[in-house]
Amino acid sequence: MSGHSKFANIKHKKEKNDAAKGKIFTIIGREIAVAVKEGGPDPANNFKLAAVIAKAKAANMPNDTIERGIKKAAGDTNSANYEYITYEGYGPSGIAIIVNTLTDNKNRTAADVRAAFSKGNGNIGTPGCVSFMFDQKGQIIIDKEECEMDADDLMMAALDAGAEDFNEEDDSFEILTDPDTFEDVRKAVEELGVPMAEAEVKQIPQTYTALSDPKDVASLQKILDLLDDSDDVQSVYHNWDEEEA
Repeated sequence: MSGHSKFANIKHKKEKNDAAKGKIFTIIGREIAVAVKEGGPDPANNFKLAAVIAKAKAANMPNDTIERGIKKAAGDTNSANYEYITYEGYGPSGIAIIVNTLTDNKNRTAADVRAAFSKGNGNIGTPGCVSFMFDQKGQIIIDKEECEMDADDLMMAALDAGAEDFNEEDDSFEILTDPDTFEDVRKAVEELGVPMAEAEVKQIPQTYTALSDPKDVASLQKILDLLDDSDDVQSVYHNWDEEEA
């Protein structure tokens, strides 16, 4: 078990997810629409859709809502054309930030992202300026309170299914995979009947940076809050060591 990715404690994640559930469902709804448009409505033959459904289930999106979204996307040939755009930049003290967006209006999204960076004393860089500091990994988070399986048995099952790493924290387990084997590992965990608090492919920092100046912390938090307020922003990754804040 190598160095973990400093995922926040499960209670903090739950509180954050509950507060933002409306936005999370909107984000996932768009991702379902794009995945269906690109690869069809059958998750068995559409890896991207299967991955979005896993993310939806981990976010406690009701099954009927997922199914309605798939049917609507499959039958709606006039739906908006969304595209994925990634922005990279720096926050205070050089904190690396990656912003993934899904938008039907590039100008609006670019303006929102630039404003967020600017108001938090950060700046957008060129594509690739910070992504080399992150590794793309499949990440599955499991709440210990909801897991009846023995930790060693869960670890062996995950590794047998193709996982690269297994980490244990006070209140949760983390399974890391190569993006190509993520779906195989996710299915294996699901078949064990183990509930997943999170399950998706993410950008995980190779190293973390602490901020000692309260002004820098406030500025970075402003960037993150403003990005979170944008409906076009799907996910934000950074290498700030929040545990040292």
